[in-house]
Amino acid sequence: MSAETMRHIDHRPGGGPECLRMAEGPVPEPGPHDVLVRVAYAGINRPDVFQRSGSYPPPPDASPLLGLEISGEIVALGADVSGWKVGDQVCALTPGGGYAEYCVAPAEHCLPVPAGLSFLEAAALPETYFTVWSNVFERGALQPGEAFLVHGGSSGIGLTAIQLAKQFGATVYTTVGSSEKADACRRAGADRVINYHEEDFVEVLKQATDGNGVNVILDMVGGDYIPRNIKSLAVEGRLVQIAFLKGSRVELDTAPIMRKRLTFTGSTLRPRSRAEKADIAKALQDKVWPLLDQGLCHPVIHATFPLKEAAEAHRLMESSKHIGKIMLEVGR
Repeated sequence: MSAETMRHIDHRPGGGPECLRMAEGPVPEPGPHDVLVRVAYAGINRPDVFQRSGSYPPPPDASPLLGLEISGEIVALGADVSGWKVGDQVCALTPGGGYAEYCVAPAEHCLPVPAGLSFLEAAALPETYFTVWSNVFERGALQPGEAFLVHGGSSGIGLTAIQLAKQFGATVYTTVGSSEKADACRRAGADRVINYHEEDFVEVLKQATDGNGVNVILDMVGGDYIPRNIKSLAVEGRLVQIAFLKGSRVELDTAPIMRKRLTFTGSTLRPRSRAEKADIAKALQDKVWPLLDQGLCHPVIHATFPLKEAAEAHRLMESSKHIGKIMLEVGR
């Protein structure tokens, strides 16, 4: 590889979307267990917005650049990498650095581009699929025949959760804020879509489940949704929290947790260890990538921006008007 410098998006010192600007810097060097990827596309995710604004600093050993998922071609290998070769087309979960022409990714966090998918579609997979698999199926232990609720069903996370839960045999409920978003969730496979401007999800779920409640809830809203989620869970139900768009502090009666033997858990993906993320990648390749190869699941792309328009991509993310993923075209 001959390039020594690359274009990337710089966000220092942080702030609103207007702080994002094109810059030039050195191409990163892969460590012994890393690969260097020439980036084709990068995904935009909420943690990028939080990092840009200064509320979500990267881990100490991560790139300071934004970008947690990419697709592209491997152009260099670390000394101890096996299983990949230069020229392989991959998508990857990264600890940072995706908004750039080149990005270092742990070799064990890379996955092959699924059959029939473009680089654009492949770059939309890692952050949402790692998150959904580890939280819905590992922490939440969703089983075939169970009832599942995901809030924010039209988000990248939501649409991924709907599709995977259906493929693994669950009845799927979701909440949205518009008829357009509701239609997108139905196309993804949701059995019942609840417009929270028009209906109370607690009452809808009570009626739909004959008073039993749902078995697993994936929530990124928090705030006053938390006690309502607990009301909506069945005996032995599991509430999995992955974000707090409405805040993490809430007054809560915890007695129902005891009475119904509930599990209230959650996680964030980025701080998890390299080995833990490698285990998730292995599970995805074994259990989920075949579904993508067969076209049974697919990413939903709302909009794609050139790298230089990263600020506009962030403004769209913050507006919550999107349905599915927002992407950056870096190079092809």
